Amino acid sequence: MESIGGQSEVGEVIVVNDQSTDRTGEILAELQERIGKLRVLQTDELPLNWAGKNYAVSIGVMAASGDWLLFTDADTYHFPGSVRRALGDAVDHDAVLVSYSPEQEMKTWWERAVIPFIYCRLAAKFSYARVNDPARPDAAANGQFILVLREVYETVGGHAAVASEILEDVALARRVKQAGYGIYFAAPIGVVRTRMYRSFGAMWEGWTKNLYPLTGEGANSVTIELLEATPILEMALLALLLVYWCAGAPGIIFTAGLSAIVGMLSVRGISYAGALYRNLYPVAYIKYYFAGAAFYGAALAESWRRNTRSGVVWKGREYPARTR
Repeated sequence: MESIGGQSEVGEVIVVNDQSTDRTGEILAELQERIGKLRVLQTDELPLNWAGKNYAVSIGVMAASGDWLLFTDADTYHFPGSVRRALGDAVDHDAVLVSYSPEQEMKTWWERAVIPFIYCRLAAKFSYARVNDPARPDAAANGQFILVLREVYETVGGHAAVASEILEDVALARRVKQAGYGIYFAAPIGVVRTRMYRSFGAMWEGWTKNLYPLTGEGANSVTIELLEATPILEMALLALLLVYWCAGAPGIIFTAGLSAIVGMLSVRGISYAGALYRNLYPVAYIKYYFAGAAFYGAALAESWRRNTRSGVVWKGREYPARTR
């Protein structure tokens, strides 16, 4: 609140306290004494067919008065000038929606193993160049920072039009682009940062909610993604090779097969190192490759199951399975 409230381009800061049970209300009361432009709203009972965040955001919009709306999350830090930068990008790129993927603050080994791996995969899936090309249908946004022209937001139906979407940021960006408006999506340095998950359990819950819709829904999409992103094929071949060797296979065949598998894994490692470099992560994080790939594969498979079978649990709320 302090990082966004201190920016002159921001006329008002509206926080929607969505039935929190921790010290959020108390902290907001303290912040209101120091940030004059801060207003705090409370949600009521969640309406049918609404996801919690979407409903909370819609309440904030109804109370807002600006021509531009900036949607952001409570776990983000906004560097000085971030809003000015976004408004400038809207002009420079003829965009009515500007979204930034924040820098990731990672303090534990499991954050360094998982977060870069997932974001490298998402960067391959949602190419910034394709998303920002008005001639292509690709659209994406990150809900931690979305600046949108209010007139256009209302024209495409706002969050009410994506009320039940768990992945509301991408859904909103698609509606804006499908309506013929320009969007600009980027991952600049020194604009906004976040630490998304402060425990392994929270990270598991978050990514098992999002990965299935992010990587493309459907059994075929998930299978292809698992084969492309994780060394599941190499591990299966290694298991078969070991069984073959234990059954008395000639040593030369075992050696040749093992060499081929090592070569395949080496190619994956080199490819991941390149992805880390392109996405501005330390190449040294390649040492976490197997841990990141294992988490990604397990989380994607579980996300598939939850979204199509058991339903999704997020922030204490349960959402039914909706896709197959």
